[in-house]
Amino acid sequence: MIDWPNVTASSYEELDLKPEELQRSKCVLGFIPVIYYSVLLCVGVPVNILTAVALCRLACRTKKPLYYYLLAVTGSDILSQLFIIFVGFLLETAVFHRDVPTVLLHVVSAAEFAANHASIWSTVPLTVDRYVALCHPLLHRQISYPARARKIIAAVLVLSLTSGVPFFWWSDVWRDSHPPSALDAVLIWTHVTIIYFLPCSIFLVLNSLIIRKLKIRQRQQPCQEERGPPRRLGKTTAMLLALTSVFSVLWAPRTVVVIYHLYVSSVHQDWRVHLAYDLSNMLAMLNTAVNFFLYCFVSRPFRSVVRDIMLLRGGPLHPRRPLPQQQAPTNASNSSLYSG
Repeated sequence: MIDWPNVTASSYEELDLKPEELQRSKCVLGFIPVIYYSVLLCVGVPVNILTAVALCRLACRTKKPLYYYLLAVTGSDILSQLFIIFVGFLLETAVFHRDVPTVLLHVVSAAEFAANHASIWSTVPLTVDRYVALCHPLLHRQISYPARARKIIAAVLVLSLTSGVPFFWWSDVWRDSHPPSALDAVLIWTHVTIIYFLPCSIFLVLNSLIIRKLKIRQRQQPCQEERGPPRRLGKTTAMLLALTSVFSVLWAPRTVVVIYHLYVSSVHQDWRVHLAYDLSNMLAMLNTAVNFFLYCFVSRPFRSVVRDIMLLRGGPLHPRRPLPQQQAPTNASNSSLYSG
């Protein structure tokens, strides 16, 4: 990420630099990534911890699978911030300038990809759960409950950790002077498929079906009911669309730059690709710190719980009024973000 060489032409021979090392692209951002990632870490980790505590309280109160899925997303974001931002960008690159044992670099690389995959794929069960809740509410009552949600989350985390193992052989795009090999091509395409193309395809299909279903339901409802549940369902859909859209926008540049590095010009040789790669990484990591603000904007219960935590108030362990499922079966498709 950051390379601060301060040598003159006469000192190249003393440093014993190879010709390909002399052609290595420079990081034109200087200390900006260090400052950016430091601020992102100092803000993102406390915010995500606060989000996790609030979601734990809501999960204990309502026993809703939705909060377990959101909690898994938040936990995975914390892992991504620790492994990718703190260990990968700040410690290895900014502090040690990647002057550490090669095996350690590869181990950390595998851990970074595993945390990254967990952060992204934890959103997929959430999207599936919301699709079933809104489009098939009766089926959702039968198959969606906390115990099953925890099993699904555990399976996603195990698969994500396993999927990070092949990236032990991921090349250091900032330092490797040779063109991408066949193994690099396989790993890059596996990477962009796992972290972008496949989850975005799932988000696109399910979100399209959710919007279509809501439009049909709104047209079928009587005029006197149009001011009730549809507004709440719209907010739920807006929250889901916001989560998936923010991810798609923030991760798109990195996906494009990685493929460009593979086929056009490498990060090592072209300072413009180096700059684009650094900026795209900065955008992608921003995705690990924005969910808290989306929850606060959409969910009144979440804001209330956060307020209780900030004021050191315990809050009730159980909802003060019956859950929507206990009031009427027709509310089964409502999001638990709006339950008492």
